[in-house]
Amino acid sequence: MMEIFFETKDVFQLKDLEKIAPKEKGITSMSVKEILQSLVDDGMVDTDRIGTSNYFWAFPSKALHARKRKLEELESQFAESNQKKEALQKSIEKSKIGREDTAERTALLEELAALRQKKEQLKAEIDKYRECDPDVVEEMRKVGSAHQIWTDIYSEEL
Repeated sequence: MMEIFFETKDVFQLKDLEKIAPKEKGITSMSVKEILQSLVDDGMVDTDRIGTSNYFWAFPSKALHARKRKLEELESQFAESNQKKEALQKSIEKSKIGREDTAERTALLEELAALRQKKEQLKAEIDKYRECDPDVVEEMRKVGSAHQIWTDIYSEEL
């Protein structure tokens, strides 16, 4: 369809395209309108309403400018991404300083892991004795007494 516009460099109405497209490009006349609308939606073909008629056109120079604009946009995004990549690589290198694998660092990491494991064991032991905690026992009594009150009220209603 775009070849029709580029080769003729002319302005068409829909009925003209429905006649030309099947003959020259083998596009079925039933799908010309859908294809044309798709091209208009994608910004590849321009359209304008003059009076009661709709006119369609597309010139090679517009397509060239659109491709150039897209290329510039993509190049800009590429350059921006490269800058971000370089900044992240510098950040990684900077964060590695002081984290070199030394015997002292390895020993400290092992000690940290052992202390974390001991913390988890102590936490588990505290949870085991939680039922004996006076605050927890008092809370359980309050909940139990509230439960008893509701049970008593329900029993009286029956």
